[in-house]
Amino acid sequence: MNATDGTVRIDGRTTTDHRPVTIERGWSTQAEGSALISFGNTKVLCTASFTNGVPRWMAGKGAGWVTAEYSMLPRSTNERMQRESIKGKVGGRTHEISRLIGRSLRAVVDMKGLGENTLVLDCDVLQADGGTRTASITGAYVAMADAIEWGRERGFIGKKATPLTDSVQAISVGIVGGVPMLDLAYEEDSRADTDMNIVTTGSGTFIEVQGTAEHAPFDRDELNALLDLGLTGNASLAAVQRSALGLA
Repeated sequence: MNATDGTVRIDGRTTTDHRPVTIERGWSTQAEGSALISFGNTKVLCTASFTNGVPRWMAGKGAGWVTAEYSMLPRSTNERMQRESIKGKVGGRTHEISRLIGRSLRAVVDMKGLGENTLVLDCDVLQADGGTRTASITGAYVAMADAIEWGRERGFIGKKATPLTDSVQAISVGIVGGVPMLDLAYEEDSRADTDMNIVTTGSGTFIEVQGTAEHAPFDRDELNALLDLGLTGNASLAAVQRSALGLA
């Protein structure tokens, strides 16, 4: 299936365009690494906390640990949602996305190179318009990269160590009205026949693919079209990350 059929979307994009993406690096002055990422109207604050030391179950192994937590602010959506801390429990969706972010980041970290240090990435959704988990992964990588350099500058990580083996990006794709599209805004996502999140490395290998036929099953040609869209979109996001980090 050809994903570039000339369809013009509700916000004027073509099917192969992602929304405008910006990354404001160092947004938080308190965190060891931080980035405010915007995917159109979706905005997520990603902070990285660096701790010298690891959980007790990892002590003495010479390796570090990376984990993540995700949350949505009460007015990140059209109507106020109750804080999960008030409910007294974390919801299943929050757990799922937190684990996805953690897995995605760990896939590009050499834990031995990190040394016995811990990185905790907090991804807080300030405004949601679709793609909050993919924006979280993409922004958290930038925050993590800065936190690692913070640790290196202070001698917690060896000067010659290379904890980061690659970059990581994520983007949503889907089939809306029979047409494969990149980076779905909420209005598109809510009526998509198929919804998929694609996580890849900067070198173009897959970390995770989450795909669901929401209203209609998809065939192999449609799957291939979505995977190709995801790879192209993530390559573009990798360039935005490099620019934010001041890399060539």
